[in-house]
Amino acid sequence: MTERGRTALHRDATTLSIGPSALHWDGTHLTIDIAEVTAPLPSRLRGTVRVTPAAVTGRIFNLDQAGCHTWSPIAPISHVDVALTSPDLRWSGPGYLDTNRGIRPLEADFVHWDWCRAPVPDGAAILYNATRRLGGEQSLALRIGRDGSIQDVAPPPRVTLPATRWRIQRQTRAEPGQTVEVVQTLEDTPFYARSVLDTRLLGHRVTAMHESLSMDRFTAPWVQALLPFRIPRGW
Repeated sequence: MTERGRTALHRDATTLSIGPSALHWDGTHLTIDIAEVTAPLPSRLRGTVRVTPAAVTGRIFNLDQAGCHTWSPIAPISHVDVALTSPDLRWSGPGYLDTNRGIRPLEADFVHWDWCRAPVPDGAAILYNATRRLGGEQSLALRIGRDGSIQDVAPPPRVTLPATRWRIQRQTRAEPGQTVEVVQTLEDTPFYARSVLDTRLLGHRVTAMHESLSMDRFTAPWVQALLPFRIPRGW
């Protein structure tokens, strides 16, 4: 999450490097080489993350009416191998890769969004709900096949989840009449939360990864003053 200047960015058709860290795509695997310093307590973060997609999708979704912001679930069903040398950690398991792109700051066009992904026996389910600053919502509900196919499905009913300790509001969607439980909050910050949910989607009881983002909280002056303590500045 280190912020760096424009001269630290280099890219071509298969490689993206930002400072000492880089991503490389060889047609089958995405290899992420990490060489960073943590904050607020400086320590080295070194290692490699290897992402192997089951399939790569090509669909791009507009998140706002003007088309200033897009999102694409590049590899919604993947296998991930993590091998860190500093600290000494290893992990392998299911993973996910997507991308957001915008030509305007997120806070200029969005108030809040919630995102959720869950594995199902024949692929994955993804929910994406964004509240636009000028009014209206973008609500996506997708069934992802193991071959990378994407099928739009009707968004299930909205469910309100308990707010975080920082009072970030959390919502999701689930099948009618089903309970949704926050199993664990993995990341709880003044403007962002990542959580594990027990829910029901596409006819299956699933364990889902969920995130909530409040752009109004992000732009609050006291939150902006805190950011440099958690996000290093490469310059």
